[in-house]
Amino acid sequence: MFSLHTALPARRGLLYVALAATAWGTAGAAAALLFRQSGLGPLALTFWRSLGGAGILLALRLFRGGTARSTPSPTRMLLNGLGLTLFQAAYFLAVRYTGLAVATVVTLGSAPVMVAFGGRLLMGERLGRAGLSAIAGALAGLAVLVLGGGRDAGVEPLGLVWALASAAGYAAITVATRHWARTGVADDPATTTLWSFTICALCLAPFASAEGLFPSAHALPSTLLLLGYLATVPTALAYALYFAGAAVIRAATASVVALIEPLSATAIAAAVLDEPLTPSALVGTALLLLSVTALARTELRDS
Repeated sequence: MFSLHTALPARRGLLYVALAATAWGTAGAAAALLFRQSGLGPLALTFWRSLGGAGILLALRLFRGGTARSTPSPTRMLLNGLGLTLFQAAYFLAVRYTGLAVATVVTLGSAPVMVAFGGRLLMGERLGRAGLSAIAGALAGLAVLVLGGGRDAGVEPLGLVWALASAAGYAAITVATRHWARTGVADDPATTTLWSFTICALCLAPFASAEGLFPSAHALPSTLLLLGYLATVPTALAYALYFAGAAVIRAATASVVALIEPLSATAIAAAVLDEPLTPSALVGTALLLLSVTALARTELRDS
């Protein structure tokens, strides 16, 4: 497994967050495919994603000799686990109710506003004119994407509520990770991720059982392959990268750079799920890319 350090330079932190967001963009597409063929609901799918991610990280820990740089405190483990549970489960519920594109852009579009407020409240982070402009541009791009997607797909209010709840869970993780890194020794990202997913799986187990825990026999080999991919790339790998990167860049910057996720999700939806790229989607994507680039340059200049 890759080597993650608790004192990364800002440039590498940005790279880690960008790679994590790109991987996350594939999770929604995998979930959409699994909803079609597996018979699993959003909570059961989140349970298997979390359990699989925790299992992979534990296996890697044992392979490397079981060593870790630090062990998170029980409070940190619980808060990260609960935030991750809300983020993941609410996102898959939003995908189920209102579709992949709208769920992704609403979740990641509202997150920067929540993160900016939390970063200002807890850490006194100042965005500055460039940061505010970048967030405004990102939100404008997301508005174009949502309005364009809503006309074609039909936006469901319940799906929007779940997307906002997912954004709240994401914002809590982002702000808390940065706050803890500032106030003490940063936790080992792989350890943090392992405990977070373990708590997430434990929280969701009874609800997933009530929903229907096991996939249907129909297309079982491809279902297992998709579940394996979901647990590995956009889960175990992506979250370890994200926790490492979010500890060394500003909370609001991490949330805006993570807007790469709806960009990759849109591209995958067009290529794999045969969703058309409308002019509004292209305009919104361009605005998002410009906003991410502007805020990343600001972070590097100030670091």
